[in-house]
Amino acid sequence: MAAGQDANRLGAYLRARRGLVSPEQAGIPPGGTRRVRGLRREEVALLAGISADYYLRLERGRDAHPSTQVLDALARVLRLDEVERLYLHSLATSRPRSRPRRATSLGAVADAQPATSVAIAMLLARGAHDPFCGA
Repeated sequence: MAAGQDANRLGAYLRARRGLVSPEQAGIPPGGTRRVRGLRREEVALLAGISADYYLRLERGRDAHPSTQVLDALARVLRLDEVERLYLHSLATSRPRSRPRRATSLGAVADAQPATSVAIAMLLARGAHDPFCGA
């Protein structure tokens, strides 16, 4: 797998699985010439209830975090069994975040910045005597 493809394993998996589902299996009536094997992107998007643009962004790796509902809808359209569905979810959740998470508590901030822990301790000590802090 090339470096670009390795970075977008979710997109590669979606493309591969899309090619394995025939239009007849998806309930699409036959007709016209098809240039692709399997389902077209637009057909997958329509059957999954998402926009074709959003599906294209998923395949190209430009959307990093599809929801559980979107992944389940794609798994249904692509006729994935339980193991394959779990694998699809793992591909989506194992992608690195584009930005680091913000600290969610004062303790996490204090752990990240030792100098900050001193300031937090001083504020908390002062808060015990401050009528505006509710203590």
